[in-house]
Amino acid sequence: MAKLGRELRAQGHDVIDLSLGEPDFDVPDHIKEAAKKAVDENWSHYTPVPGYVDVREAVCHKLKRDNGLEYACENIVVSTGAKQSLANVILALVDQGDEVIIPTPYWVTYAALVQLAQGKVVEIKTDLACGYKITPEQLEAAITPKTKAFMFSSPCNPSGAVYAKEELEGLAEVFRKHPSVVVISDEIYEYIIYGEKPVSIAALEGMKDRTVIVNGLSKGFAMTGWRIGYIAGPAALAKACEKIQGQMTSGTNSVAQRATITALTAPLDASVAMVEQFTARRARMVELLRGIAGMELAEPDGAFYAFPRVDAFFGKKAADGSVIANADDLCMYLLNTAHVSTVTGSAFGNPECIRLSFANSMPNIEKGLTRIKEALEKLN
Repeated sequence: MAKLGRELRAQGHDVIDLSLGEPDFDVPDHIKEAAKKAVDENWSHYTPVPGYVDVREAVCHKLKRDNGLEYACENIVVSTGAKQSLANVILALVDQGDEVIIPTPYWVTYAALVQLAQGKVVEIKTDLACGYKITPEQLEAAITPKTKAFMFSSPCNPSGAVYAKEELEGLAEVFRKHPSVVVISDEIYEYIIYGEKPVSIAALEGMKDRTVIVNGLSKGFAMTGWRIGYIAGPAALAKACEKIQGQMTSGTNSVAQRATITALTAPLDASVAMVEQFTARRARMVELLRGIAGMELAEPDGAFYAFPRVDAFFGKKAADGSVIANADDLCMYLLNTAHVSTVTGSAFGNPECIRLSFANSMPNIEKGLTRIKEALEKLN
């Protein structure tokens, strides 16, 4: 979609990008200043594979401050983005034929990483009716003797669903019956929340020692290009991730690591201000989507995406006679007719949906949704 959008722009079209997976904000000044200082102080050499000790200490500080969790440096591995953190964990855990349970919708990389490790993805389907969250009964039914791990995100990309503490407790009760299953909790959208502060499943009784928290600086600090991710998990698994990373990329960028200390230990005022803007955009996007006949959605509780059901438009015809058979077709129709870029839900395991990002300006959100409404009204 990004490539096609660029091609349309090159042809002179005004394309509005609602497919963005990153905050449209700049890095806070105090973090940039820390990076400049690191350059001046010549932090320019190879770094330890799991991260500088004081960077890992900053991660431990953050986890205690925000999540009430006590970790030591041996539990932390800093990587080149949370995607590498996830890859390290999956490659360390999953062997050929091992099963990894992933609720839908999910970030597409989850399934791809399991496939790279020659594991088997076991999907638990969710939908709008259940708020895109699984039940303990669904989890219990999905676990087999081959289950190696369970991987999920809360807040979720793409649905924005957030598991409440009591919902996580219901899942934890199932996991306690199956102690060999490792839980991989992707918490990258932790700060981008519109209700109660989310709880990490690792904070529940008996869960810390069998949970790997994956997080990073891309979303909450608008530091996507700085490529800083990290895990917190059992020491043996962290050591395995360190060994894998040592042969893949070795240590993460030195300057970005020094800035990470400031990001994770300073007050979160800039992140809070960013979320205030996301909150207003979220309200407006939900309002505009609900004004489009045929759209159904659950209001996102976190992240910066709306994930409406659009199957009411399947089977309808465009002006040129082409039929909208699925969400892929609908996304292409919206791009070519309305010049608005979105993402098909089939990429996330829910092919009846599309994902729209509100990590864009309010004027662009309003213009984009107006164009989408007009384009959909032309279908018959």
